Amino acid sequence: MTNLIFDPLIPLAALYTLAGFALAITAYALWRGLSGWALRGLGSIALLAALANPAFQREDREPLSDIVIAVVDESASQRIGTRPDQSATALARVQAEIAALPNTELRILRLGDGDGDTGTQLMTALAEGIAEEPRARIAGAILITDGQAHDLPLAPDLPAPLHVLLTGQSTDWDRRLIIKNAPAFAILGESITLTLRIDDQGAVPADIAGSASISIAVDGGDPQSYRVPVGEDLELPVTLPHGGMNVLQFQVDVTPGELTDRNNAAVVQINGVRDRLRVLLVSGEPHTGERVWRNLLKSDPSVDLVHFTILRPPEKQDGIPVSELSLIAFPTRELFVEKIDEFDLIIFDRYRLRGILPTAYFDSVRDYVKRGGTVLIAAGPEFGSADSLWRSSLGEIMPVTATSRVFEQGFRPELTDLGRRHPVTQGLEASAPEGGWGQWFRQIGITQTSGQAVMSGIDGSPLLVLDRVDEGRIAVLASDHMWLWGRGYDGGGPQLELLRRLAHWMMKEPELEEEALVATATGQRLTITRRTIGDAPGPVTITAPNGTTTELILPETGPGRYMAQYDAPEMGLYKFTQGDLSTVMALGPSAPREFEETIASEDPLTPIVAPMRGGFQTIADGTPDIRTVGQGRVASGRGWIGITPRGAYLTQDIRVSPLLPAWVWLLLSVALILAAWLIEGRRGRKTTPV
Repeated sequence: MTNLIFDPLIPLAALYTLAGFALAITAYALWRGLSGWALRGLGSIALLAALANPAFQREDREPLSDIVIAVVDESASQRIGTRPDQSATALARVQAEIAALPNTELRILRLGDGDGDTGTQLMTALAEGIAEEPRARIAGAILITDGQAHDLPLAPDLPAPLHVLLTGQSTDWDRRLIIKNAPAFAILGESITLTLRIDDQGAVPADIAGSASISIAVDGGDPQSYRVPVGEDLELPVTLPHGGMNVLQFQVDVTPGELTDRNNAAVVQINGVRDRLRVLLVSGEPHTGERVWRNLLKSDPSVDLVHFTILRPPEKQDGIPVSELSLIAFPTRELFVEKIDEFDLIIFDRYRLRGILPTAYFDSVRDYVKRGGTVLIAAGPEFGSADSLWRSSLGEIMPVTATSRVFEQGFRPELTDLGRRHPVTQGLEASAPEGGWGQWFRQIGITQTSGQAVMSGIDGSPLLVLDRVDEGRIAVLASDHMWLWGRGYDGGGPQLELLRRLAHWMMKEPELEEEALVATATGQRLTITRRTIGDAPGPVTITAPNGTTTELILPETGPGRYMAQYDAPEMGLYKFTQGDLSTVMALGPSAPREFEETIASEDPLTPIVAPMRGGFQTIADGTPDIRTVGQGRVASGRGWIGITPRGAYLTQDIRVSPLLPAWVWLLLSVALILAAWLIEGRRGRKTTPV
């Protein structure tokens, strides 16, 4: 290809100035009537042309092929129903059509699920595909998708038409569950409200529209089913059953014909917190450890303490007038009968039967434990006497019997083999100073009859025994010298941490359950932990969101603790089962963003496709032909889509040669100017006769 180019020998500003000056001189000569004005003008043109330095540029060009980019959406929403087959059919047709066009290539990009829960990153994939190719060669782009993209603001500017081949069927319909409002935490005992909604999309059959069946399960327990309306906000009042993480699982029954059941389930995780821990401390005769108990409980702002103590035993006779000892009557009936269920924990600290509290009150405490209450007994020397608390109706639920022996000697409390595995005491030895915890100097003789002995004292005898009674829990500490740890005597010990764990275990906090199956997530990596005080558990069965199951062996990582990690293949709801234990966990949302809108539609992409002169074709109606159209022309019609040939080329060689040699330009300009001068000198100026 040959082109005429100019490469001025002087700056363009100077060249334009000279051209203006030459034009002015020529015009002046014409105005004065000089006979050589035309030759003078031609000479000026020849001189200016020489300064403009015209030349012929000859290029050897190699034509380049046009490129069509095809983005195949293979995200999760494109893997339901017949969409994978539709995508494969459409891609095969596009490949055949492009192969039939001369000088045209096809680039295929496959798009999977976005990282995390980012959805379908269709525009990002298209932009990356365009960036990898020369823009001048792109003749068009084709998206094979259901039309649901989640990065529309990132749409690139295409120099050619953009088309969409839509998957799906006109009869597609789907039902989904939406959690519109769910708090992250709630106070135990107070009702909160969740807002749910069930929506239908697409061509919903008339015989199933209007209502749906939903089941609700808490912490993987037995679900309860309800019939609810579709298309309406549903307010569900919830009162959390326990502290810690509460997992509420919602499942809408799958109806035959739905596109997918991946959006029929949802999981809400709500952390249950206690407003205040209500503790009733019942003390017997005053002793050194009593103030330690009181100070410990009063120092915690989350503890609401009621302290019932006997300051003057009935047998004490000191001659003080009764009028000087009169105090406000303690509301014992209100505490031990009427409002006993309002307490989270009752502590009996060296209490003995003196006839102050009626027998019926101890029956009330026993029944309180069986209904789900918790009692801690800190025993002193009186525990083995005739007026021992063990001899009341509370003895029926205690895991020990009294031997009437009291050991007055120094000893260091230790964890039993079971205690090293039990969540209440597991790991406490790590904080012990060299040589062990500080000494205690009194232990009450007891015999364990049930429950779990997690700490031992003199000669390995049980020191701390835990037990479950019906719905409640009880613990017996066979010593009144724990206060020595609080004072730091002989190195002290973990008094505060032990009591905190003990109280939380008695209040059924999930993180301190002996038998537990827990799953946590960091990104898409799941950590499964199994706690047990029994034998090594078997493998954990993991049920993925798509229904596939995997068995995972948990190696032992510590006493009573088994743990393993699992890389989840996709977002969604996972269920973990091991023996009688099960738990669920939502990795990301239980219904990922991919399944929020599952009906194929051209609406989301219309604002992107329309400015690029492209169109939409439904694969179910037949795959379209591909034609070539001119730049700026309509590129889509019934049964066809168009691409725009770009005519790109690669320049292999460039040769530049001057239009005329410089000496020719000089000779020509001098000859013309000289001829003009001679004509003007010979003829002179024309005169007008008088």
